[in-house]
Amino acid sequence: MSPVEIGSYGIAALVLLIYLGLPIGIGMLSVSFIGVALIRNETVSMRMLGAVANDSLQEYLFAVVPLFVLMGLLVTVSGVGKDTFDVFERLLHKVSAGLGIATVFANAVFASITGISIASATVFSRVAVPEMTRHGYTTKFSTGVVAGSSVLGMMIPPSLLMIVYAVLAEESVGRMFLAGIGPGLLLSAVFCITILMLAKWRPGLVFETTQDTAAYDPLGLGDVVRKAVPILCLMLLVLGGLYGGFFNPTEAGAAGAFGALVIALMRRSLGRGKFWALLVETGQITVSVLFLILAATLFSRMLALSGVPRELAQFFLEGPIGPYGFLVLYLLLIIALGCLIDSISIMLILLPIALPVAEQAGFDLIWFGVLTVVAVEIGLLTPPFGLSVYTIKSAMDDPDLKVGDIFQGTLPFVGAMLVALALIVLFPPIATWLARL
Repeated sequence: MSPVEIGSYGIAALVLLIYLGLPIGIGMLSVSFIGVALIRNETVSMRMLGAVANDSLQEYLFAVVPLFVLMGLLVTVSGVGKDTFDVFERLLHKVSAGLGIATVFANAVFASITGISIASATVFSRVAVPEMTRHGYTTKFSTGVVAGSSVLGMMIPPSLLMIVYAVLAEESVGRMFLAGIGPGLLLSAVFCITILMLAKWRPGLVFETTQDTAAYDPLGLGDVVRKAVPILCLMLLVLGGLYGGFFNPTEAGAAGAFGALVIALMRRSLGRGKFWALLVETGQITVSVLFLILAATLFSRMLALSGVPRELAQFFLEGPIGPYGFLVLYLLLIIALGCLIDSISIMLILLPIALPVAEQAGFDLIWFGVLTVVAVEIGLLTPPFGLSVYTIKSAMDDPDLKVGDIFQGTLPFVGAMLVALALIVLFPPIATWLARL
């Protein structure tokens, strides 16, 4: 067999192994090791495996992963999410569907200090959904808003997916973070417009009753300030330090984790054994992410050795499909895979194949990364996988709440994300202007 045929069979074998239920990291390592052994020999395959394990994980940059994960977990347990929602509820409760918009804004702010969509879905399913249903919103709409706006956690920096993409594409993490600001604000605006349109033209989907008779908790100016100050301080510490040039991404993660720890200690949120449990969870998440990065790096080198990306680039770019035809097919494939597997796995499978093609097509890889993250996040809302949907179902612990109802509630937000994705394709500066300053 030729190297290209071996690489092609390797891709097919990986898809089959994932379909059969083999963990993606083990599948990628197995396929890559065998592929290199067939293209060259077993000795080269063993040496490449050792080199990848050393080269791909020894970088100082990778310390950013556990630091941002720990910061997100500390912020989650310290009650910052509830405080954020309370502030926006107080500011927007008189607006039509104001609690839905408050949820979007609260998720956007929470995203800027966590970077994990699942954390946002967990927090706001327990904070926002009960409050919205108490004020006459339908459960379907309430859970849909939380699921839809939770995707901002992976778009607005800091973002775990942005870090993974930056590593695989060999781009600057700081620039990827900057590139996420414009699209994150765009998504927030599109979500708010979607909520206002639903409230005006399809009120039956939004409200159970035509009049809100439930009382709002009294929240004076002093209370608003007290709840907002920790959030603003943490945002200023992490984002201000990063974009002001005081910290690199790893140092910003360390500062953020320390700031989140201080907030959690001041609020006495870390009971006996709680901090140790958070450290263990941080370690588990970090090890799984870094193991997947290691596997994806070996898979990428196997594909480069086989010549498959080069052949694909010639097929797409010199044939009738063209660069933007390739882009459309790539985004559609990501959205389709999002129905079946998780976000990081999609990126690790497709990027080693797609990045060389995108580079030869002349695409800005920062812009390409933003499109990738938005398309991947759509998969968090689509059946049958829909990780955010199942997270909300699990967090709510309500036997009367059906998964199908949550999926129906997310449909308008899936449409909103597709609109935002199209706008970023048509107007690349939305993603690139800050990153290129």
